[in-house]
Order: sequence, then structure tokens, then C-alpha cells
Amino acid sequence: MTQASMNDQETKRALQQHHEKAAQHHEQASMHHKEAAKHHGSGDHKTGAHHAHIAQGHLVQAKEHGMEASKKYAETHGQEK
Repeated sequence: MTQASMNDQETKRALQQHHEKAAQHHEQASMHHKEAAKHHGSGDHKTGAHHAHIAQGHLVQAKEHGMEASKKYAETHGQEK
């Protein structure tokens, strides 16, 4: 396998991993938002706020993984021949 081919495979793996991690964080954020809604609906605002805060953290992580995937693509896209 050539060096270019190995780099291409590494890039594909990195892109895939970042997108998978972003998706996982979005799913976790969704779960915590649903929990927040349930708790706010029952009047337990402290627990609802806690879940909303956790959800926001997952959204930040998802955004960071998405940005890393975009950055990796931008770094390598111009190198294609």
C-alpha cells in the first residue's frame, strides 16, 4: 500500500469516527432533552435544568466533532489529484 493510499484510509477513518461521535452526542443530547421536558412537566425544575445542562454539553461535543470532520476534509480535499 502506498503512503498516499494509507493517508487516504486514515482520513476516511478519521472522518467516519468524527461523524459517528457527533451522531452519538446528538442522540445523548436528545435523550437528556426528553428527560428535561419530562421533569419540567412534572414540576421538578431542578432535575429538568440538570438534564438540560447535560444536553447542552452533548450538543457542544457534537458540534466540535462535526467541526473536526470538516477541518480534516478541508485539510485533505485540496490534495486530491
